[in-house]
Amino acid sequence: MRKFLLAAGAIALIGASPVLAAGEMSVATFLAKADALKAKGFGALGSPDIKLLRTEAEAAGATYRSRMEADKKAGRPPHSCPPDKTKMTSDQFMTHLRSYPATARPKTSVTTAVFDLMKKRYPCP
Repeated sequence: MRKFLLAAGAIALIGASPVLAAGEMSVATFLAKADALKAKGFGALGSPDIKLLRTEAEAAGATYRSRMEADKKAGRPPHSCPPDKTKMTSDQFMTHLRSYPATARPKTSVTTAVFDLMKKRYPCP
């Protein structure tokens, strides 16, 4: 169940304000919602936050992929150099989000966290 809830909130990877674009939720809000879902156990299955977190993580991943493609087309150096096929578990994603200091989490978007994670995991030579 834990893996399901975390996977729902991770990649494929609205809290403070409904006007935020998907991918712009803060790491603090994302973690708070994920922790609240985890605490509910099976009771979280009907929660709209599962879809919200999944959408958030997917939007952040889509933004990353779009940027990589745009950089390639423009001849700019890539942000990071992942292999063609990458896999990331929800645990890896959540561990990365938790690696931000508590003071940085409210100021760091999920999109920024995805970019940071990819640069850390797949630096260019």
